[in-house]
Amino acid sequence: MTAFLISIGVVALAEIADKTQLLALVLAARFRKPWPIILGIFFATLANHFLAGAVGTFIARQFGPDVMRWALGLSFIAMAVWMMIPDKIDETKEHDSRFGVFGTTLVAFFLVEMGDKTQIATVALAAKYDALVAVVMGTTIGMMIANVPAVLLGNIAAEKLPVKLVHGVAAAIFAAIGIAMLLGLQIGL
Repeated sequence: MTAFLISIGVVALAEIADKTQLLALVLAARFRKPWPIILGIFFATLANHFLAGAVGTFIARQFGPDVMRWALGLSFIAMAVWMMIPDKIDETKEHDSRFGVFGTTLVAFFLVEMGDKTQIATVALAAKYDALVAVVMGTTIGMMIANVPAVLLGNIAAEKLPVKLVHGVAAAIFAAIGIAMLLGLQIGL
């Protein structure tokens, strides 16, 4: 249960003002059909995070606990730093709509999520917890918590959120997890 809840919280916070959330806003403004966009986000995230989680689980099984502790600790600290760097989307890029709203969202989200903070966090969380299903479901729900309001509320939500504060909280969580891991502390994370 811990892996599931931590995965939800970490990804929901990390996703605020992330490029995939900005993509959700762009798609919502362009197509004005929220439900196919929401379904596209869900299935793209599920597929992307399942692959990321499988990679994390594989990596955890290939290396000893000391190597994993250092690699994951440093990874979480790097994620804390990365959280403080504003994310942007290339708004000049046209999103091809020949696949329809759902298909365009599915493909765009899957591709934009590659190498993204939340995908890297999914790899690290799966490696730490060795609970693939719990992590993938948690990270997917975290993505939906952040992106569904962006689709439904559009620019209103983006303008009202204290993005720097949210990023600061997420960075502090990543840093705390990383430092705890480096110190070898078992604090229920």
